[in-house]
Amino acid sequence: MPPRRRLKICLAASGGGHLRQLLDLAPAWGPHDAFFVTEDTALSRSLAETHRTHYVAHVALGQGRLGAPLKMVLAGVRNCLQSWRVIWRERPDVIVTTGAGSVFFSVLWSRLLGAEVVVIESFARFERLSAFAKICGPIAHHKVLQSQVLQRFWPNARVFDPMRVLDTPPPPKRGLLFATVGATLPFDRLTRAVATLKQSGAIAEDVVIQTGVGGYRPDGIETYETLPFDAMLSRLKEADIVVCHGGTGSLITALRQGCKVVAMPRLFKNGEHYDDHQAEITDAFAARGLIEVVCRDQDFPAALDRARARRPVTATSDPAALIGYLQTLLGDGAARSGSQGLPEVRSERAARSKDLEPTVVLRYRPPSRE
Repeated sequence: MPPRRRLKICLAASGGGHLRQLLDLAPAWGPHDAFFVTEDTALSRSLAETHRTHYVAHVALGQGRLGAPLKMVLAGVRNCLQSWRVIWRERPDVIVTTGAGSVFFSVLWSRLLGAEVVVIESFARFERLSAFAKICGPIAHHKVLQSQVLQRFWPNARVFDPMRVLDTPPPPKRGLLFATVGATLPFDRLTRAVATLKQSGAIAEDVVIQTGVGGYRPDGIETYETLPFDAMLSRLKEADIVVCHGGTGSLITALRQGCKVVAMPRLFKNGEHYDDHQAEITDAFAARGLIEVVCRDQDFPAALDRARARRPVTATSDPAALIGYLQTLLGDGAARSGSQGLPEVRSERAARSKDLEPTVVLRYRPPSRE
């Protein structure tokens, strides 16, 4: 039997919800030598305390759509070089990614250096593939969707719908409204809407707002630009109502704590995001009866009233089936051969140089669907 060896796995995702989805998959990658490539956010800084983490510059195609093509190009060049240095130094055997633009070059360099590529389309996409998935799908060895509707684009992809409503009652709450704009960008329209209603007396609850770096910070209200993830969770456990943007990470994290959620999606027409995928996300969550949605500022007071009258719902994304699939692909952290549906591996790089430590290279046998 060949010696047991862990695989080196690159876990690549932009900040916020994309990164949280990878963290939820820890039972699959945990037994291996895993490292992260991501953006510099409060969540990733917390992650770096316990895991090997590399930061790359934020870049997205939508920067060009919002009138900053030069900024996009310069960030892309910087990101490309940063990603090359990381991937060349780490030499992963596998890269598992949930997107988005800031990790494209990490995927590309990993693929060119011989790594197996696993692309997991973001839970944020219900009806249309993301630009990241469209670009990286053709170079992926394994593709995963989290919406059955999307299989018309990737007929051979595996589909795992993770959304689950739980019977677990929410923790005890107090009269707190917690507003959060997410980990990446400020969202002053949301912050001002909450502050205006609080200052007018329409919000009787205590208010705490996470504004994003450089975001509007109203006087007389407790605000934080960023919060460590543990501090964010402590606020959510107390908060009866959460007002947040339309990112899946913020929505799922609030619903896990049984909060009554009012979501205000970032809209492209207002220059708040690179496209309108957050409106697609919030519509899908609202259709499941999980949240209230506000697209126009004038509808915010009515949405708050509906949220107060709601029965709390505890919901989560349950990735157990996806974790099982990835465990089958990756194995249990040992290099194996045989016919048990686990990856066959061999030390190719050792053959190239006697001075190099042998490195595991994957040769996958697809798991049986029977």
